[in-house]
Amino acid sequence: MSQVQQRVVITGLGVVSPLGRDLDSFWKNLEDRRSGIGLLDTLPLDVIPVQYGGQASCFTGDIGDFGPLEKTLQRSIKKNQKVMCREIEMGVAACQLALHHAGLSDPAVRTPERFGIVYGSDYIITRPEEYADGISACLNSEHKFQMGQWPTIGRPQVNPLWLLKYLPNMPASHVAIYNDLRGPSNSVTIREASSGASIVEAVSAIRRGAADVMIAGATGSRMEPLRALNFMSTEPMAGAMENPAHMARPYDITRDGNLIGEGAGALVLESMDRAVARGAKIWGEVIGGASSAVGNFQHRTPGRDAIRLAVGNVMRGLLAHASAAGIDLDSSPWHVHGCGKSDVQGDASEASGIRDALGSRDVPVTAAKSYFGNLGAGSGAVEIIASCLAMEHQKLFPVLNTKQVDPRCPIRVSTGSESPGNAFAHVAYSAQGQACGVFIRRAG
Repeated sequence: MSQVQQRVVITGLGVVSPLGRDLDSFWKNLEDRRSGIGLLDTLPLDVIPVQYGGQASCFTGDIGDFGPLEKTLQRSIKKNQKVMCREIEMGVAACQLALHHAGLSDPAVRTPERFGIVYGSDYIITRPEEYADGISACLNSEHKFQMGQWPTIGRPQVNPLWLLKYLPNMPASHVAIYNDLRGPSNSVTIREASSGASIVEAVSAIRRGAADVMIAGATGSRMEPLRALNFMSTEPMAGAMENPAHMARPYDITRDGNLIGEGAGALVLESMDRAVARGAKIWGEVIGGASSAVGNFQHRTPGRDAIRLAVGNVMRGLLAHASAAGIDLDSSPWHVHGCGKSDVQGDASEASGIRDALGSRDVPVTAAKSYFGNLGAGSGAVEIIASCLAMEHQKLFPVLNTKQVDPRCPIRVSTGSESPGNAFAHVAYSAQGQACGVFIRRAG
């Protein structure tokens, strides 16, 4: 079947987030406008300058957090958790939850050679504790590190499998092995743009005939100590407030920065023909995707706004896909799900890029980061799931805490009174100028 003819739909959703790890709880919190931002208890707050963020407290790492699993699979995952850091655990859990939600957790209903995965993650940083024993073994009587002793005395103290806990391709690898997925497999690591890029590649695999079913999405965290410090030193952070739930306020004139978070999302993507033949519930159809990377050469070309250009390029690509699919963008209601980091310059650039593409179209823009902060690579998949649920319930969740839209953000920020419509565009960008997005319409 040609790429133009093949239609790809969403048949399963899995989420691990500060708003919950089951779809009902996740949606209920969005619907009730309940924030997932609170005091952190997994970071050393005496040395970390930020005390609040979006912590996925619903995920403890217990095998029950991975969803309904048959006993053999439970044992396999539990055994291998010793070589999974938290981000990898959350990613595996989201994928297993999505498989169950799609009705594809039973190996008997899967064709291994036609089932694959493309999954994203952040650049995962090794925890210093991995080296602690080795470093301690190389200290002299004055507690000074002796580098010459490292090869023979220090390095043997490090777990030889330590690296497996932090490789960004391991979420996809674990899920493929546990579920005997022998189709296309790939991993994506481009920060907040990772989720969209993984979905675009997974859809392409189905359209080009390489697979019938794919898992796509991403996992991410800014909660690990070194990762948190790195993020805080490179991107503006929100200042503390008496009520931490008010700290994330995308596009608001008083916004002052990001909030750290953690989470993972996964979508089961399937050819329309296969989904219909097996009577699967369809949560949306992926019409198309677009990506762009614009370097920030402001020192060479004054006035050049890389994020605005990249987001605008992506949005124009998504609108072209929608128009080609016969979607009426001018009279039928739909919404945009923006990146909405609460970054002063980033929000203005993103909003301007969206407006450049929309032109005079009056389309509501929502942003789920206002509920849980920046989940890194996992943000996009969780946000896309949120918009799919909004279409299903025909209720658009507002952007929390945005009381007065910054004039530099020329978009219509959702207040929750608008219809989500029967379609949405999702766009995400990294601070490095990478952007990716997908356009999805409601089934039926």
